Amino acid sequence: MKQRNCTVMTPNEFRGLIRSGEFRNNTSGYCEGYIQANLVILPQKFADEFEQFCKLNHAPCPILEKLPPGEIKPKLLVHEENECDIRKDIPKYRVYKNGVLFEETSDISSYWRDDLVTFLIGCSFSFEKALQQNGIEVRNITEHKNVSMYNTNIICKTSNEFKYLNRKPIPMVVSMRPIPKDKVDLAVKITEQFTTTHGGPVHCGDPKEIGISDLNRVDYGESVTVHEGEIPCFWACKLY
Repeated sequence: MKQRNCTVMTPNEFRGLIRSGEFRNNTSGYCEGYIQANLVILPQKFADEFEQFCKLNHAPCPILEKLPPGEIKPKLLVHEENECDIRKDIPKYRVYKNGVLFEETSDISSYWRDDLVTFLIGCSFSFEKALQQNGIEVRNITEHKNVSMYNTNIICKTSNEFKYLNRKPIPMVVSMRPIPKDKVDLAVKITEQFTTTHGGPVHCGDPKEIGISDLNRVDYGESVTVHEGEIPCFWACKLY
């Protein structure tokens, strides 16, 4: 399926494609004009601490909604015409056991338990259309790729009260989009308005200043072309 086929679909229609197994790609460039979300699902005993971590680190982890234990449909989608099953409506899930990646799957129904708490976290794909509408190319969409993502030397905030999240420093992950030098200020101004989907960039300029040695060596996603005269801009990104 070509990426452009789904740009004007409603989210409800698009989730139907995912649920049926017809779509298994990343969602950058799809359902233009709608907010996109990342997904974190945790056992209830970890949920309150994770929520507090998100509040301390709003830029990478802006919470759109926290669902009650066992709930599979967000309140954001309560309208009757919106079909949603949080266990089946994501193109790919990563399942971790004891902090180690156990499986990648398109359906987590077999893992579901009544004590699982779902968090919807704002995603930077939400502001890509606004950049395009203001004449700023979004390279990962142009090249039909996932966005470039990197670990950084920026350390997320924690609390001495945390029981589970103080074992080691947690580096912030960032997404990168190359922006023409004369449009960097505009890109910052546009994305600063998207406070629930990471907001403005945390850094624009030399990647080495935030611990990234080579833009071609991504930690997650895919590398994209950076042309002469473009400045790499980095937005806080979801955790990995």
